[in-house]
Amino acid sequence: MSKQWDRIIVGAGAAGLMCAAVAGYRGQRVLVIDHANKPGKKILMSGGGRCNFTHLHSTPANFFSQNPHFCKSALSRYSPADFLELVERHGIEWVEKTPGQLFCKESAKDLLQMLLTECDWAGVQIEMNTRVEQVQQRAGSMQLKTSLGTLDCGQLVIASGGLSIPTMGASGFGYEIAKQFGLAVIEPRPALVPFTFTDKWKERLAALSGVSCDARVTTAGHSYREPLLFTHRGLSGPGALQVSSHWRDGQDIEISLMPGVEAAQQLLQARRQAPRQTLSSWLAGMVPGRLAEAFLQWAEVADVQLANLPNSQLEKLIEALIHWRLRPAGTEGWRTAEVTLGGVCTGQISQQNFSLKQLPELAFIGEVLDVTGELGGHNFQWAWASAVACGQA
Repeated sequence: MSKQWDRIIVGAGAAGLMCAAVAGYRGQRVLVIDHANKPGKKILMSGGGRCNFTHLHSTPANFFSQNPHFCKSALSRYSPADFLELVERHGIEWVEKTPGQLFCKESAKDLLQMLLTECDWAGVQIEMNTRVEQVQQRAGSMQLKTSLGTLDCGQLVIASGGLSIPTMGASGFGYEIAKQFGLAVIEPRPALVPFTFTDKWKERLAALSGVSCDARVTTAGHSYREPLLFTHRGLSGPGALQVSSHWRDGQDIEISLMPGVEAAQQLLQARRQAPRQTLSSWLAGMVPGRLAEAFLQWAEVADVQLANLPNSQLEKLIEALIHWRLRPAGTEGWRTAEVTLGGVCTGQISQQNFSLKQLPELAFIGEVLDVTGELGGHNFQWAWASAVACGQA
């Protein structure tokens, strides 16, 4: 193996492979190394094995960072349409499940093979099962001591990801390198992660495990209308995952089980038109039957015919349905978090090429940075866009 490279990229995931291919096509000698045994593990498990690889309407507004302007340049220079053109050029069939969210029609393996093929065509060398033991700056270059030996490169690119899903090989390597070279790291936290509960609410929610419904979920001023899923540990589904990026310990989440519906008006109308209908029957027309039955018990509202429903009980039920407040005990943590919130502070990093402003021999791309997207393919779009911006430099 050559000991001298134009670029060494640490991380054989979405951002690392994309950056390697782009740089390789520019005639650079590129080596990708990773401590895992296989590349692209997170790609393969994402989207239920079909990989939600981009969102057609991804914009900077879909991302969170202490520096919200940082992501704008890269996202504007490499759009979802650009990546979709690459996907179609490789003959990969795709489907749009939820508006804007694109998935592989068959398998995420197709997408990973596309990236590996691009790397092969670009002359990129990939070495798995490789440990990085030390990183040092040399005059105009970087030197790595690895399990492959000592390697030198013109630029070291950190594409090692965050801490989410440690079973896929996630580690804090990127944060350690950032700190070594004087960069701040915004405290990493699990994001896009299910909520857990204790005591009575754990039992109540577990009894509805598998039930899903339309809902609006809100916390800390952020609100999402997305499906909500009851689990044996608490709440999941897109609605819960989205607000988890904004939730902090000790905060409530508020759930509206009748989003976009004038619940009081609907119930009053039903009471006039079908006075003998039971409350549980009416509610089962709005939410899943098991949830309707359980919710009446939780709200302590008697299941009576609508004609016999006092206004006080009607108001109590409506308030509970549209302003149901729960306080999670926590989240499922790194084990199931889809992404990492926080990461390497972008203040000293160029938004044009993702290298350090004071040390161009070192760059950071993808999830390791303090840029986190909403659910729905935005985080993969960030991986592609940041990788291309860095690889083209």
